[in-house]
Amino acid sequence: MKGDACKAIALHVIVIAALFALNFVLPPYHHGVLARVMVLAVFAMGYNLLFGYAGLLSLGHAMFFAAGLYGAGLPMVHFGWGVPGAFAAGLLAGVLLSAVIGLLALRTKGVAFMIVTMMFAQVGYLLVYYFGSWTRGDEGLVIQQQARAIQFGATRLDLTNPVTRYMAALALFAIVLIATLIMVRSSFGRVLVAIRENEERTRMLGYDTFANKLAAMVASGAICAAAGAAYVILFGYVGSTFASIQYSILPLLWVLLGGAATTLGPLVGTVLMFYLIDGSGDLLKIYAPGWNISYLGIVGVALILLVLFFPKGILGTIRDRWARWLP
Repeated sequence: MKGDACKAIALHVIVIAALFALNFVLPPYHHGVLARVMVLAVFAMGYNLLFGYAGLLSLGHAMFFAAGLYGAGLPMVHFGWGVPGAFAAGLLAGVLLSAVIGLLALRTKGVAFMIVTMMFAQVGYLLVYYFGSWTRGDEGLVIQQQARAIQFGATRLDLTNPVTRYMAALALFAIVLIATLIMVRSSFGRVLVAIRENEERTRMLGYDTFANKLAAMVASGAICAAAGAAYVILFGYVGSTFASIQYSILPLLWVLLGGAATTLGPLVGTVLMFYLIDGSGDLLKIYAPGWNISYLGIVGVALILLVLFFPKGILGTIRDRWARWLP
């Protein structure tokens, strides 16, 4: 077990180091893309904690991402808050919302839980339009560049600078990745897996399954809100699209593609999905400019092939077949 733990830790350190090194070699376009992907991968990691490890299929996680997004963005636009206070406000909004939603939604199970979370998320989406004078609905809000900076005495850290933005995204990703690794390898993580496999038996062994699921819900909501707050601070935009059902389905796809209940699966799925969509669109423009083909057709075929050959996601299948030590 010690050898497996060392391998897992070494792999995570290598991934973080590789992402750090890419900062110095990537061309500008991919440099910006990877910064965005790392923030969205954090969103997927929050979703994976609830879905992959606790076995709770939610279709409402867009509300937690949006809670962080609007929780940070609105104070910056309307009250002139700085970056640290705005990030804390977004994180707190996600924690409170996930705690309240968890207390209500976790009274249901299975399909009912999925529907309840989707309904709560839809309420949140409609509230964005109801308070349109504050949120600007579809139009959204743009955070001014001068507001996206952190002042340390005489030093000013400009988060609109591509290198600074990349390193901030990497710092968030690394912190959440390490925290997730520690969490899932702890007794709490093992209890979540036990609940996923057989909740009734776990309860009979003396564990409070509701409390553990609620803790997973709050931790998941906090991570997703942190991603939302980081997104608005680093990229300067808040819009209703991020609260839509699309952003509840996307993290599910990213997790399934990379491998549910694997710590690095969300990153793999997010990177692959983004470049699959982006790359297929570019290929069509180059090789079939006159064809009326949607890039989503290519994405669909690619996803079907991946599901056929990697039924548990890329890292999940690799773990099952070749590397049992992958966390």
